Formats: sequence, structure tokens, C-alpha cells
Amino acid sequence: MEVANWALHHLKYAINTLLKSQTYCVLWNLDFVFWKKNKLVQQLRDEEKVRYLGEKMPPIQFSGLSMAELQNLCKQLHEKIDVVDEERYDCEAKVIKNNRDIHELKLKVQDLGGKFKKPALRKVRVSADEMMRALLGSKHKGSMDLRANLKSVKKEDIKQEKVLTTEVGDWRKNVEAMSGMEGRKKMFDAAGGQ
Repeated sequence: MEVANWALHHLKYAINTLLKSQTYCVLWNLDFVFWKKNKLVQQLRDEEKVRYLGEKMPPIQFSGLSMAELQNLCKQLHEKIDVVDEERYDCEAKVIKNNRDIHELKLKVQDLGGKFKKPALRKVRVSADEMMRALLGSKHKGSMDLRANLKSVKKEDIKQEKVLTTEVGDWRKNVEAMSGMEGRKKMFDAAGGQ
């Protein structure tokens, strides 16, 4: 048994090391492939740059030009350089302005995210008519008097209920009096008589 456990343990260890080494080999191969791809992409970019510059700026030939033609050529080159410098300066100014705007907006977002608290809601007393006018505007014509629809409670009813509850006294007599058909008749008469 111990030998089998020992062999199983070493087999698992051997499999783990084998998997690790295979994983490392795969990662190295992927890294090499990506490196070659990036190198190829960089070469293509360099070739494209040389081709583009060859189209836009043909090589300058100085041989066989007189002094006046050379001065004219220099003036043309200076004018082109000035135009390119102006465009570069304008682009840099736009980038700086956009970066400043982005920074300010980030600061505003951070300020709003950290300090903003929901205000506590206050109780507002608004009648039903005012609420309907606010919701419906001029369409609301009738008045809603909610208090008129409530059940009115008279003070006499409240006093009678208090008297009935205080007159209970000995509960055994009350239960005996109300038991049977006679008790139910008394309860019916008492409820209907009022």
C-alpha cells in the first residue's frame, strides 16, 4: 500500500512538472511569434514611410543649377518648412488644449463622485386639489375634498362605547345572561333598537 501511494505521488509530481515545462515551451513559442510579427510590422511601416517620403519629396538635384536657381530653391524650401511648422504648431496647440479640457473634466467627475450627497427630503403639505392642479394643469376642474368622504364619528357614540365597556362588571353573570336563545334575542333587540 505504501509503495503504491509513493508511486502515485511521484507520478503526480512528474505529470505536474511535465505540464509546467510544456506550458513554458508554448509561452516561449508564442512570445517568439509575437516578436517576429512586431518586427515585420515595424519593417513594413519603415518601408511605407520611405515610399511616402519618396512620393511627396523627390530627391533634390543641385548639379547644373546656377546661383539664382539655388537661391530660388532655398526660398521655396523655407516656405514649405514654414507651412509645415505652422501646421505642427496648430496641432500641438489643439492637443494641449484638449489635454487640459480632459484634465478639468476628470477633476469635475472626481469632485462630483466624492462630495455629492443626496439632500434630505422635506415634508411638504400639499392639498389634493393643489396636487391635481400640479399634475393635470388647467384640465383639473372639480375639487377633491377628501375629508368630506370620511366617516363622521359622533362624540355620543364614543361615550356609549366607553359606558358599555365599564359596565361589564362580573363576567360570569354576563355570560350566563347571554347564553342560549334568550341571550341571542337580547343582543339582537339591543342592536336593532338603537
